[in-house]
Amino acid sequence: MQPLKIGKYEVKYPVIQGGMGVRISGGSLAGHVARCGGVGLVAAAGIALGSDRYDGTNYLQADPQALKDELAKAYEIAPDGIVGVNVMVALSDFEALVRASIEGGAKVIVCGAGLPLSLPGLTAHAPDVALVPIVSSVKAAQLIAKKWEKGFARLPDAVVVEDPDTAGGHLGEKMENIGTGQYDQYATVRGVRDFFIAEYGVHVPVIAAGGVWDRADLLHALAEGADGVQMASRFVATEECDASPEFKQAYLDCRQEDIGLVMSPAGLPGRAILRNQEEIVLYDQLNHTYCDNGCLKKCSYKESGERFCIVKSLDRAQKGDVVSGLVFCGTNAWKADRISTVQEIFDELFATVVQEEAEAA
Repeated sequence: MQPLKIGKYEVKYPVIQGGMGVRISGGSLAGHVARCGGVGLVAAAGIALGSDRYDGTNYLQADPQALKDELAKAYEIAPDGIVGVNVMVALSDFEALVRASIEGGAKVIVCGAGLPLSLPGLTAHAPDVALVPIVSSVKAAQLIAKKWEKGFARLPDAVVVEDPDTAGGHLGEKMENIGTGQYDQYATVRGVRDFFIAEYGVHVPVIAAGGVWDRADLLHALAEGADGVQMASRFVATEECDASPEFKQAYLDCRQEDIGLVMSPAGLPGRAILRNQEEIVLYDQLNHTYCDNGCLKKCSYKESGERFCIVKSLDRAQKGDVVSGLVFCGTNAWKADRISTVQEIFDELFATVVQEEAEAA
């Protein structure tokens, strides 16, 4: 089991904790993952909500400072850890959040929900910050790499390959292409790896995301050519996760058949616990919810009132209202059967390494 090197940083264990908005992966979860030897990510999406920086009217102004506050919390827990952020390209204040990430000391910036073609330009003043795009195809990785290399003389420090058939939250694939059995995640992982070697003569770490729950999944990913894994849903049912107890209980209570796809007003499909889909939509209709945050560049709810307000539904769930709130999750969320700790998860994932270290001591 090799350490994971991303840019100038090396973590003991090849695990990135996936970013989960709104405030599911905040400073607490990211800090504890980093303390345990992985890469901890604060999710920037909706980070202002629940922050004392937000007064109900200043969402876009509060967002960057709230992100820096959560990074500070993470570093209080893991002063020497590798802490980063996940910033969705689809966010209205994408550029401001990238700048805030750097100001807050993020060592890694992971970007999905769109192609982060401008990211190296936004971070040119901070060359030590590792840049990691999320893709679901070799073609997308090629497009990003060629754009970055030509425009900024820079390549990604790692690439996350997300499996739309298993990952949670917003997915980078069309609804009709998900679950058809045609997608081969590890063929994509190897394809991305081979592209960088053939085109640029460098090994860019490739991280497998989606469907990774336990040690067997981790070992399978590494055996199939991945340099590491990104895990999100597994960390929800932990004491350190920033979600409410009710949100965590929703994971413990859900069945495999409760997990499905919903079309987000962002124009992307998302995977969630769908037992309350009607209540999510009905809440906004009954309460005449209006868009006063403008969190997304494109949003069908903001533009025409179609579907529901994604950020407020996620915020309600994070705070404990899992009746009218949206609970994002991956396909394996039903496997959660107890509240554990982040350390216990790392002990299970890397049992052999932990045992060898104990014996050596």
